[in-house]
Amino acid sequence: MRTWKGVTYIVDVTDDGFIWNGERYRSLSAIASAITSARWSGPRFFGLSL
Repeated sequence: MRTWKGVTYIVDVTDDGFIWNGERYRSLSAIASAITSARWSGPRFFGLSL
């Protein structure tokens, strides 16, 4: 879950990727880029430490 510009985004984790906004994604980075329209490290955008 991440709040960006006043909107909270929730991502579901699956065995083969992630689901956000009803669509399946292979990476958090793809989701972060879709949300922000910029290149982001997905784990960094969502505040995860690996």
